Amino acid sequence: MPEMPKFTKSSAEVVERFRAALDRHAAPDLVLKPMFGYQCAWINGNMATGLFADEWWVRVSEPDRDALLALPGAHPFEPMPGRSMGRYVVLPPDVAAGTADLDAWLTKAFEFTRSMPPKVK
Repeated sequence: MPEMPKFTKSSAEVVERFRAALDRHAAPDLVLKPMFGYQCAWINGNMATGLFADEWWVRVSEPDRDALLALPGAHPFEPMPGRSMGRYVVLPPDVAAGTADLDAWLTKAFEFTRSMPPKVK
């Protein structure tokens, strides 16, 4: 069996920015819980956004995915090389470091995730 890769922890600065952004988007259905050992936000049991090392990813609709991937620095989210996760896209560093563009993409991610059926436990 192949050995699992060792993952780098997110920096304290990135985690702080992530939590601050979630505070700006606080809602009763937005839940913070880890995935892959990293900060992740969930809506109705579906992942909406999260961190992976110092990268910040969002889950968006197909048209929004295409628009986001057209931005320099954005790329498909791959927790393991060659294992792209569908509509999950890593935000460009300048978007993740800002506020206005970041909040706009988070709004799109949360709206898209809310449109999905809840996961049954």
